[in-house]
Amino acid sequence: MDRNDATAHFRRMLSRARYAAIGAAIGAGLGGLFGKEAASTGGAVGALLGATFGETRVSARSRFDKLRARSEEEFKRIPLE
Repeated sequence: MDRNDATAHFRRMLSRARYAAIGAAIGAGLGGLFGKEAASTGGAVGALLGATFGETRVSARSRFDKLRARSEEEFKRIPLE
């Protein structure tokens, strides 16, 4: 695993953890309106959904960054004069 792969993997892990925590908090808060058991279930479901969202967000961002870098390189090749 080279440095770029390790960096991408680390970013994906952090994104999953961040969104899982946010999803768990929101799910537990909403579930807490109905009871203790619902708060626990809501937290678990929210964490799962948050982690899934965090996974797709990083991959979409990395694709967008690659596309932007590629288009900047192509723009540099265009003769302006």
